[in-house]
Amino acid sequence: MPSLAKRLLGIALAGLLLAGCVSTVLDVDQKASQPIPAKTVALMRSRAMTPAEPIVVRIFKQESELEIWKRQKSGRYALLKTYPMCRWSGKLGPKTRNGDRQAPEGFYHVDAGMLNPNSQYYLSFNLGFPNRLEAALGYTGEALMVHGACSSSGCYALTDAGVAEIYAVAREAFKGGQRVFQVQAYPFRMTPKNMAANRNDPNYAFWKTLKRGYDLFEVTRQPPQVGYCGRSYTFGAAGAQGLPTDPLAECAPDPGGIDALIASRQQADDQLVDSLVASGTALSAHAYSDGGMHPSFRKILERKGAKQFAKQTSHTSVPISRPEAVLVDPRGGEAD
Repeated sequence: MPSLAKRLLGIALAGLLLAGCVSTVLDVDQKASQPIPAKTVALMRSRAMTPAEPIVVRIFKQESELEIWKRQKSGRYALLKTYPMCRWSGKLGPKTRNGDRQAPEGFYHVDAGMLNPNSQYYLSFNLGFPNRLEAALGYTGEALMVHGACSSSGCYALTDAGVAEIYAVAREAFKGGQRVFQVQAYPFRMTPKNMAANRNDPNYAFWKTLKRGYDLFEVTRQPPQVGYCGRSYTFGAAGAQGLPTDPLAECAPDPGGIDALIASRQQADDQLVDSLVASGTALSAHAYSDGGMHPSFRKILERKGAKQFAKQTSHTSVPISRPEAVLVDPRGGEAD
């Protein structure tokens, strides 16, 4: 079987004519094979990790952040690094149709073939939308990516520098033997405060389901197994077997057998949500006109303007998508 590096180089031949993307095969090979920065390797070492260990990615729209978690020598996963997100589009809520500009929410699995060294936005990996559940529900869309620059039409943009490091970390995990890594894409950090603030949103039931997967990862520090039934996700602890795979079939009670693992956490969170609502201290949900941007990037955009900021976020100065919209949107973080 050819190495990942050889596959990437072979794929590169098809991308030479992408406007503003690359100029030579060597350019493609170099950007796709950049090493993980020495500081990040040192950080791994300090946290009992190696570049070859498997990863999990978590994405949070409201906070405009992407996390990489890595398996430690103990076998549990720990947070390696949090990356500020430069741009995502749409509003909180899942993507349901092509052209809605929504960035996806849900659970996705990325293999080595979904890494794209020829991306029009420097480097990227495909989330694999629609997944099995989304396809069964009739959701449409394609080529939903995590990529560089600061432009989004349903994707997650992390600047060229940001995606280069994320790409390198993912590439080395594949080289180490990981077949697929899990991406968990959430509307916000699934805290009681944020759940209370968004309790009246029409997507709340969907988000409660996502929170089961979120809680399972928080409790076990292992990526949950993902199944589908009842037009929804269902989850099992790492190594669980026999999860349902038909999104349109009825669910058995707790098919993944995780209630005992997360019951105390969910009960405490539900009580806090009820308390926040009953006391009148539940915060208002953010109202997005068109996506968001991490506050650290927003400050630069406000100070330097869109054209100058574009030069800092992409090697080819890809324009910032709808800067006027992001500047009037909320500042990120938990709802306030």
